[in-house]
Amino acid sequence: MSTRREFLAMTTVTLLAQVTGLRASIPARQPLDILVLGGTGFLGPHEIHYAIARGHRVTMFNRGSKAGYFGSRVEELQGNRDGKIDAGLSVLEGRRTWDVVIDNSGYVPRHVRDSAKLLKGRCRRYIYVSTVSVYDFVNAKVFPESAKLAELHDPSIEKVTGATYGPLKAECDRIVRDILGSAATVVRPTYVVGPGDHTDRFTYWVERVYRGGHVLAPSEPDVVAQWVDARDLCPWIVSLGENHTPGIYNAAGPASTVTRSGLMWGLRAMTENPVQFHWPSGKLLSELNIDLPMMSTGGGSLRFGNEASMKAGINYRSLADTARDTHTWWQKQSTQRRDNPRGWPSAETERKAIDRLKIG
Repeated sequence: MSTRREFLAMTTVTLLAQVTGLRASIPARQPLDILVLGGTGFLGPHEIHYAIARGHRVTMFNRGSKAGYFGSRVEELQGNRDGKIDAGLSVLEGRRTWDVVIDNSGYVPRHVRDSAKLLKGRCRRYIYVSTVSVYDFVNAKVFPESAKLAELHDPSIEKVTGATYGPLKAECDRIVRDILGSAATVVRPTYVVGPGDHTDRFTYWVERVYRGGHVLAPSEPDVVAQWVDARDLCPWIVSLGENHTPGIYNAAGPASTVTRSGLMWGLRAMTENPVQFHWPSGKLLSELNIDLPMMSTGGGSLRFGNEASMKAGINYRSLADTARDTHTWWQKQSTQRRDNPRGWPSAETERKAIDRLKIG
């Protein structure tokens, strides 16, 4: 028979699962003190809601732009990753310890080095959320976790752009492992998708295919497509901390290989509207200056090994599950939000490309 405390804890878990889309879980055997660097972006809320549901004590460090986001359930510490701005990391100084640190917001090597040095010896497990963009893509197409990382040739660079993002994160990745050693865990996700995704990349394809009609599909249909639902990634990150799991992991679903064409046909199966795909060449997209979300051209088929992450317990849910819930979430957004998506090609742009394909 459950005690009253156990019953209330399980009820809280169930409610949080309904609100956030996280799969319900029983409370952890041992509550942990977890420090989250970041916490109010896309990943943070999923991690924090799950950690709270498991009974952990969560502290969040960020600039305080969304103060009170979690109410009284989360301790908030305000500061800046950049030690040159305001009070910097000073609020984290001292002897206080945490069982787990989850670093979601490390993009600049200097910032990551400062926090890693400051927290070394004061946490059992430091989980750095890196990216598969850290790899050197020049001479390889398949990337296990041991693959060569990109080099940051100019250590003075701190501005994050499309060109510098990968090398900067690669250097941060190295720094965490060098400073924290066996206490470091590195997670390298591919495109993170699902309800709440503020990039609107995966959401574009869900909504565009759902509307039906003549759809401009991605180029290179045989290229492998990989993604991870935030609702799979974030609870798993918390579980790595709970289990004190070391290592480096590509978080790149789905469980089985899917091509871009497979992704499109999978999305088409979810709508009752007639859909006709038009498959452009990369040359045509470049000529018309069309950048389709999440689908770069000319890179060939890249695959990030996910076997280690699956052995470490991650669950990659089905495309149908992610797409259905993303569509439901998107339809609940305000009219203003839905009328102003990020990075979607206009209907005129799409029609222009399709007309060219019909002529050809």
